[in-house]
Amino acid sequence: MATVAEYAHHSGPDEPIPTGAASGQHRTYEGRHRADGERHIDGLSVWATAQQTGPVQRRGRYVAESVKHPARMLPAIAAHAVHAYTQPGDLVLDPMCGIGTTLVETVHAGRDAIGVEYESRWSDIADANISHAHTQGATGRGSVLRGDATRLRSLLPAALTGRVALVVTSPPYGPTVHGLVRPGIDGVAKFDNAYNDGTDKGNLAYRDLTGLTDGFAQILAGCADLLRPGGIVVVTARPWRKNGQLVDLPSAVIAAGVRAGLVPTERCVALLAAVRDGQLVARPSFFQLQAVRKARAAGSPLHLITHEDVLIFTKVLISASSNEPKC
Repeated sequence: MATVAEYAHHSGPDEPIPTGAASGQHRTYEGRHRADGERHIDGLSVWATAQQTGPVQRRGRYVAESVKHPARMLPAIAAHAVHAYTQPGDLVLDPMCGIGTTLVETVHAGRDAIGVEYESRWSDIADANISHAHTQGATGRGSVLRGDATRLRSLLPAALTGRVALVVTSPPYGPTVHGLVRPGIDGVAKFDNAYNDGTDKGNLAYRDLTGLTDGFAQILAGCADLLRPGGIVVVTARPWRKNGQLVDLPSAVIAAGVRAGLVPTERCVALLAAVRDGQLVARPSFFQLQAVRKARAAGSPLHLITHEDVLIFTKVLISASSNEPKC
């Protein structure tokens, strides 16, 4: 198992843990996420966001139908981003909100949230999750729009331009999503593992990497218009394997952000593994564990996934005196 210290220099072996202005002035997050009681230390590039499993984090906090989404963000990841980069009353956007994880954690934190979701099935569940959050005392306002996030400029009111403090989102993973498993007489069956029936090619999940990157760049460009000066974009992403080859989605996301006019400022790690006595305890899916075992049996030393990349961008500020960009 890898130690937590080995992850602390994720940005590079010779780079220190980012702190202060270079890291977006992280604010201490003192375990306020009720679902798992995480403790986060100010300034670290490693987010310990999986001390409890995803189901435990969501239990009672999200409606039961939420489990059907094939690629759910851990609530603690969204909660950490919201607390680290915003203040109460700020506006947070998720242009690919799914079941509304970002929105739920935002309204529980006393911030306002707006989300966009391409598929009506998930937008309905996101609406239900926001309503459920308010029954539990969440004080922030939240709303979901059904639509294509590559058209954010025409989809969202012009009045929101320059008002968004933070964007938290994740690109789709196509056929490589988690899904659920159920044992049967013919073996283990996978279900709830697709965004839709696979026929709607307008969904970014069914494009190749180039098409996905192009679409995501459009989405990030729309987010850049909505961000206030100095606003932050947080994107979680992880690579996947296709025919045995590694598909480097995080690097593609960085390229998309640069094309959208955003400045990459941090590359952090959100743990998908628990930390126990300074060691990482992996929480692999059934199919990930099966794939790693088969690869190792065939002589390929694959490892279990224990983190997601957290890619952080800043909207460029233009100095009125010098016309030079500043972050």
